[in-house]
Amino acid sequence: MNTTKLETKNYNLFYGNFHALRDISMQIPEKKVTALIGPSGCGKSTFLRTFNRMNDLIAGVRTTGEVYIDNKDIFSIDPVALRQNVGMVFQKPNPFPKSIFDNVAYGPRVTGMRDHKKLEEIVESSLRSAALWNEVKDDLAKSGLALSGGQQQRLCIARALAVQPSVILMDEPAASLDPIATLKIEDLIHDLSQNYTIVIVTHNMQQAGRVSDYTAFFYTDDTRTGRLVEFDETNTIFTNPKDQRTEDYITGRFG
Repeated sequence: MNTTKLETKNYNLFYGNFHALRDISMQIPEKKVTALIGPSGCGKSTFLRTFNRMNDLIAGVRTTGEVYIDNKDIFSIDPVALRQNVGMVFQKPNPFPKSIFDNVAYGPRVTGMRDHKKLEEIVESSLRSAALWNEVKDDLAKSGLALSGGQQQRLCIARALAVQPSVILMDEPAASLDPIATLKIEDLIHDLSQNYTIVIVTHNMQQAGRVSDYTAFFYTDDTRTGRLVEFDETNTIFTNPKDQRTEDYITGRFG
């Protein structure tokens, strides 16, 4: 039986008067990869950003319903502390204009780490976990911006890991990468899921099938409101979906 790491109950999100997500109830299991799929504009990224309260930063956003991490109400947790525990990797790699070392050390320094020896250990372990250490270990003073796109994305993953989160949110992390770099990111996601709960938004059905243990299919109705159509083990969603709309989307009939 899988332990639930993240959960929503009757969760709704509004941008002003626009009802972006409607009555989403889902239990996301711990140390598994959960893929969020569905056509553009169905609320996948909005739902993803719920778990580190990034939507709080948007003017006019309000929510109803319940959201939990480890059975704690996320809206009762300090957002800074929550974002330490729930890391985020974006579609476009966004390293800071700093050295590789300083990119990874940034989070621990912000939270008060001053011991350089300890920082060195954190940087190495984070880069190793992000499968980047062997490529950059002799050049940690080089700017993160000088790396290739795939390396930059793995650097951003290392940066997220450095503050020791338990959850990693990924919003189309390979969308801007070439096929070889994409494969490295997918292998990395698989390796990281041994120790982290990962939630990934992807438009790539093959990628969802390759990397995820569970898949949630979102869809928009005539009002453009995002709804959860079904959520199940990825193998079930891809081979025996319960809803015709899921089957139509996965087989490419729309989307």
